[in-house]
Amino acid sequence: MGKTILIVEDEPNIVDILSFNLSREGYQTLEAYDGKTGLQLALEQNPDLVLLDLMLPEMDGFDVCRQIRASGSAVPILMLTAREEETDKVLGLELGADDYITKPFAVRELMARVKANIRRVSMVSQQPAEPAAEAKEGRLERGRVTIDLGSATVYKDGAPLELTQREYDLIRYLADQPGKVFSREALMEHVWNYDGYVGDVRAVDVAIRRLREKLEDDPASPTFILTKRGMGYLFAG
Repeated sequence: MGKTILIVEDEPNIVDILSFNLSREGYQTLEAYDGKTGLQLALEQNPDLVLLDLMLPEMDGFDVCRQIRASGSAVPILMLTAREEETDKVLGLELGADDYITKPFAVRELMARVKANIRRVSMVSQQPAEPAAEAKEGRLERGRVTIDLGSATVYKDGAPLELTQREYDLIRYLADQPGKVFSREALMEHVWNYDGYVGDVRAVDVAIRRLREKLEDDPASPTFILTKRGMGYLFAG
């Protein structure tokens, strides 16, 4: 059965373009032309991904995103925005969106991001659960931080952290090679699954900041995830 994409967009011509191209790629689509309907479909139909415009009637995209995440849903959310303001994009990411793409967008790039986010979720869901005995061995010990690979749980000083899937994937990737600096582009490619990524990498900075808020003693002076100016990020725990 094909994957289902929910399009929440109030411009019919954009909906038509997205629906046509997604259908060509084998996806089923649901359409909503206002935020209230979009939220209802997201919660009731359980789509595999949501394409969410920010400027919507009835309820804006920020509120839709916030309420989807408040419901406990981890469905990938890709924001569509005509806005150039940094604060709007960052706010969407901080509310739980996985990424954004700015209008006017190239259909090829949007399709690549849709595929990457669906593939990431599929890879996570297909990972077999480890038996408890093996899970003890499947751990990354990094000083005060322990990553239990079997349960996909990160512990700091023995206490579990409440991380999103993206935040877990990010710390897991960095901690797997402590001391190695990864550029934002490399993280977009390996954690976000965007092959050969070239473009806006601010989603990485937002994810790092959110992760630091949960992991660091003082997020303003991090000791676990460090920034190498002009190069990228590394795990130093």
